[in-house]
Amino acid sequence: MDKPSRVITIAGSSSGGSAGIQADLKTFQELDVYGMSVVTAIVARHPHTNQNVHPQTLEAIEAQFATASRQIGIDCIKIGMLFSKDVIHKVVSLIKNTTVSTIVVDPVMVGKLDSKLLEDDAIDELKTKLLPMSTIITPNMPEASFLLDGRSIKSVDDMIQAAIDLHELGPSYVLVKGGRLDGPAIDVLYDGENLTTFEAPRIQTDNTSGAGCTYSAAIAAEVAKGKSIVDAVYHAKKFVTASIAYGFSYTEMVGPTYLAALRNKKMPYKIKINTIF
Repeated sequence: MDKPSRVITIAGSSSGGSAGIQADLKTFQELDVYGMSVVTAIVARHPHTNQNVHPQTLEAIEAQFATASRQIGIDCIKIGMLFSKDVIHKVVSLIKNTTVSTIVVDPVMVGKLDSKLLEDDAIDELKTKLLPMSTIITPNMPEASFLLDGRSIKSVDDMIQAAIDLHELGPSYVLVKGGRLDGPAIDVLYDGENLTTFEAPRIQTDNTSGAGCTYSAAIAAEVAKGKSIVDAVYHAKKFVTASIAYGFSYTEMVGPTYLAALRNKKMPYKIKINTIF
């Protein structure tokens, strides 16, 4: 049998199952790649202390990465929540010691319920050490704003300029996601020369927990299978849009996107691609 491509996610564990490591591994499974994980922190609110982020040790992070790389091997690395400057430094050193050339970075900073997922002193480490190593970064509008020192990003034109400016930090591609726009959900992809937009209809739902994780994980899966970045983004956009459409909630809280629904249903939305320049 043909063996599936191998993708590892380095991210936080979301105990509710909707985001982080859990969303990434579900996405990998649905898109037919072999998923592995490095848990950087456990995100779970303690009922008495209200502590929400429980970081893992650097030793544990290195051990997980070593186990996956030595026992299985890695074709693509997807990076999500890293939380601290020390963790970013450790992850950068681990990547430098591999031959993996495709790095997908989702610069996770704030959770869906406003949990702080990146310490303030880690932002510069992220910008100067990790982003220059990245094949593609996938910030949403608030994350792009953080990376650009608080610049206001409210329109597609703002997103285009943000993508151009973020590209100067060193990644090969920048995808600025427009999930918070009014109107259609438009994302902007820039590679230093070409700028492409991907447009999906706006789905009116609050159940979008894990959408960003799912999107970047789907990009990683498609690239690992051999697609170009542009094609990977297109297929990942279709996947996450349909996942949002089938999202639900068990409680009064924001619910997850639902990936498994796509096994027996068609992806109901078309994605429009437009080359700006």
